[in-house]
Amino acid sequence: MVDESNEPVDLEVKRDEGVTIRFADDHVARIGLMELRLGCPCATCRTLRERGEQGWPGPGAPNPLRITDAQIHGAYALQITWNDGHRTGLYPFEALRSWNESGPPR
Repeated sequence: MVDESNEPVDLEVKRDEGVTIRFADDHVARIGLMELRLGCPCATCRTLRERGEQGWPGPGAPNPLRITDAQIHGAYALQITWNDGHRTGLYPFEALRSWNESGPPR
């Protein structure tokens, strides 16, 4: 059985601030740009974190950090394109809710 409380009913992307998601049970998750970028779930960023390194900022990283595009991927995730060109991370809505409650992966 699917837990519908984790279904997003409203999604707002502020390119210079972050993401706000309201879920079916009225829980609101607000996640800032830096938290999203440092917690990128793609394989490359995840591997760097597992080695104790950060995936961002890298050499020549743009300042300030900014979202250039965001799209819903299927029915379960948000795909963010960053102003450094990175776009391979899929942020599952359930994970974003969890980040808001307990923090992103480190």
